[in-house]
Amino acid sequence: MTVVKINRLSVPEGVGPELEHRFAERKHSVDSAPGFQGFELLRPVGEQKEYYVITHWADESSFQNWASQRQTRDPKTTVSTSEGMLEFEVVDLD
Repeated sequence: MTVVKINRLSVPEGVGPELEHRFAERKHSVDSAPGFQGFELLRPVGEQKEYYVITHWADESSFQNWASQRQTRDPKTTVSTSEGMLEFEVVDLD
């Protein structure tokens, strides 16, 4: 069953373009992960301040396998902070 993970990112004012640039530079870096189906980066508009990263995975174990192998980033070079993860399963309406 497809699962969706939504990571809410807090980004300091004025740093949004740098975050977007970094995502653009590595937008295909997860493509080869087993079970990865795609992602979107959502930019805030209006009064919204946080960015959202939405990823789609074939199943929960695919996401967990990728997450367990992910390298930890150097906090000195990070431009955003995760403010929490929302998790969903896609409902098959057929």
